[in-house]
Amino acid sequence: MAVNAAELLRTDELGKTERNDIWWTEPLLVVSTLVIFSMYVFWAVTQNANFEVGPYLSPFYSPDLRHTFPALFAQFPWLSPAYLVLWIPLAFRGTCYYARRAYYRSFFLTPPACSVGPSQTASELYEGETKFPFVLLHLHRYFFILAAILAIFHWKHFMDAFFFEQGMGVGVGTVVVGIDALFLTLYVFSCHSWRHLLAGKLNCFTCGAFEKMRHTGWKNQSLLNEKHAQYFWLSLATVWFADVYIRMVASGQWRDVIYIFGQGFTTL
Repeated sequence: MAVNAAELLRTDELGKTERNDIWWTEPLLVVSTLVIFSMYVFWAVTQNANFEVGPYLSPFYSPDLRHTFPALFAQFPWLSPAYLVLWIPLAFRGTCYYARRAYYRSFFLTPPACSVGPSQTASELYEGETKFPFVLLHLHRYFFILAAILAIFHWKHFMDAFFFEQGMGVGVGTVVVGIDALFLTLYVFSCHSWRHLLAGKLNCFTCGAFEKMRHTGWKNQSLLNEKHAQYFWLSLATVWFADVYIRMVASGQWRDVIYIFGQGFTTL
């Protein structure tokens, strides 16, 4: 009887394996990065300060609900706008198909890597994504729609980042905000849910002009989908750095270099 090579290397004891590479580096990096990022986000949103400077708005506070509901935030000045919007990207990332694989392996250790012994306790308790709280992961397709709307606001903030008190120009912060919007868009629209919406239920790709158009979109999106995991981490890094950059400029720790068209360089 043929035996899979992975089964030969795997044992039933947690972490046991015959692999001789440093397989544990990926789960360790995933746990470390996500824990540090989560702690930073919690700290940043509870500050409710230094999230805006000049035309720059921290992506953690996008969209800017203070201008939409000024009476609400005047009545509750302690209320951080991020509380009302940040759940959208967190929910989208937390239910992401790639993220599930990442935290199933790194946090739940089921298994921590290919051909490595899994956590027996977690394996015994896991009953698929059919019971609470795992059944909530099926809401990912709806969080995708909200995340797509959020990406539009990020592009709006990028356009706003060209307009300074001195006039129209480009600052380092403009580039930072633009890179954040770019990688967020690539992450959101490389999503498996978007691929399914494009042509996931088509039984015939060539039956009509509309079906052919959807099939073309599906094929093109598949190229993005192949890099979905990379976009997950790149967008996480760029949104993180965008908040750090704006926060440092707003607090006076860093100076933002700006070029005002027709006038020259200045700082914010």
